[in-house]
Amino acid sequence: MTDSEKLDLLISDMQSMQSDIQNMQCEMRGMKSEVQDMNMRIKSLELHVENGTDKNIPLIAENFIELTKKLNQAIPAADKNLAYEVKVNYLIEKFQLLEQRVTKLEEQTA
Repeated sequence: MTDSEKLDLLISDMQSMQSDIQNMQCEMRGMKSEVQDMNMRIKSLELHVENGTDKNIPLIAENFIELTKKLNQAIPAADKNLAYEVKVNYLIEKFQLLEQRVTKLEEQTA
């Protein structure tokens, strides 16, 4: 292979690399515009969430507190039953753990 053929080969390789780089630049421009569009949509969504929910959450919380107070006044036993249910569930779990430990101890001594 002569020097001129080698140079021609290098030039053709560089030209193909240059076209590849130009294609990548075009693709990156497209991606950049897509990212900008997404940023605009995210900002719009943030504003919607801020305006829609941030103002309404305190109202919902206030109403929930009032409803809970009214429910507790109407059914005071229901509030106590819930506390007892939690305690019983805790005791059941503890009992099951103790039962498993006793079974292991019995197996070890047998």
